Amino acid sequence: MGYNEGRLGGGPGKDGMTLDTGDYLNILKDDIHSVVFATVDRDGHPAARVIDIMLADENTLYFITAKGKEFYRQLTERKYVAISGMTGGGGSLSKKAISIRGEVKELGAGLVDRVFEENPYMAEIYPDKESRMAITVFCVTRGRGEYFDLSVKPITRKGFLIGDWDKEEAGGYFITRQCRGCGNCLSKCPQTCITTAQVPFEIQKEHCIRCGNCLEVCPFGAVVRREEDGTTAGQWRKDDGRGS
Repeated sequence: MGYNEGRLGGGPGKDGMTLDTGDYLNILKDDIHSVVFATVDRDGHPAARVIDIMLADENTLYFITAKGKEFYRQLTERKYVAISGMTGGGGSLSKKAISIRGEVKELGAGLVDRVFEENPYMAEIYPDKESRMAITVFCVTRGRGEYFDLSVKPITRKGFLIGDWDKEEAGGYFITRQCRGCGNCLSKCPQTCITTAQVPFEIQKEHCIRCGNCLEVCPFGAVVRREEDGTTAGQWRKDDGRGS
């Protein structure tokens, strides 16, 4: 059974509570189901394909592949994936997206019967047990995810952790104490997500789409971009390609 629009909207979930990791994983399985998996091949090039999410619980996603596929080799060699999926519906501004980056683990054939019980359409592809001999189950048990809702204003972004992943979300833009409250950034923010109650101003990270306009226009260099590894970068320079 899929999640209703109230849950998909990132608001109250079951029993009136906000969505947690298990809710987001079940949205991926039930409401999106077919998602893009990205890996890296032996030459270091990106590879992507659409894979169905077969099972999910409070902290784990499960999917399958066949041992003869290139996808299987990339999973076992790299042991890391990036996943991205979007709900269906009308135009782009009515949709919600979930992305995950994390570690994968091969579980073998132990859950194959359950996969086919919960996803009976798979029997059209692998009709009997003999044809399923090469199937193996993988899971994502540790990682970081992000929920992105384009259907609300301002756009909403929410992060979540899978398993014991201890790497907090590091990316995004921040205003430092160098801010003088000049307001140059306000008109350039497409989501109007910079609060001015006090100086330094503050970027509401749950609504920021990370376009970088604020960093580019700040005359005091008060805006910094924090990379995924926790390092920071200051104002764009015209000669580094990012300001063009």
